[in-house]
Amino acid sequence: MIHYDLVCDQGHAFDGWFSNSAAYDKQARAGLVACTHCSSTKVEKQIMAPGIPSKSNRKPEATQRMVAGPADPRLAQMMQLMRDYRKHVESNAENVGNKFAEEARKIHYNETEARGIYGNATADDAKALIEEGIEVHPIPILPEDGN
Repeated sequence: MIHYDLVCDQGHAFDGWFSNSAAYDKQARAGLVACTHCSSTKVEKQIMAPGIPSKSNRKPEATQRMVAGPADPRLAQMMQLMRDYRKHVESNAENVGNKFAEEARKIHYNETEARGIYGNATADDAKALIEEGIEVHPIPILPEDGN
């Protein structure tokens, strides 16, 4: 038997026991796994801590159980909005790389043509641009950027 912590698309957390992981997959695809709170069949497995057996000579109070919190469906929506925002900027603006602060000033002071730009700036550079009245907005760093 295998135990899964599950969450539905409404954020309700519950658990389920299955004969093996293939049985869960088969039942979930068939719509047979339903939320115990709202009966939604849009269910996913939550991230779980591995079940590592303790040594037999350990005292019971020394063992701890880790439990994952319920996944909030709003988080997935927010991540998609950030991805869409980033894609829009990258599709409609020029990447000026590390020269962002320099190019932003040139545009602001009409030393070069006005256009949408994006790139890299230090926190100090961004603060200085804002203090000069130059409008800047950070592009979100996404989880996949770290891969």
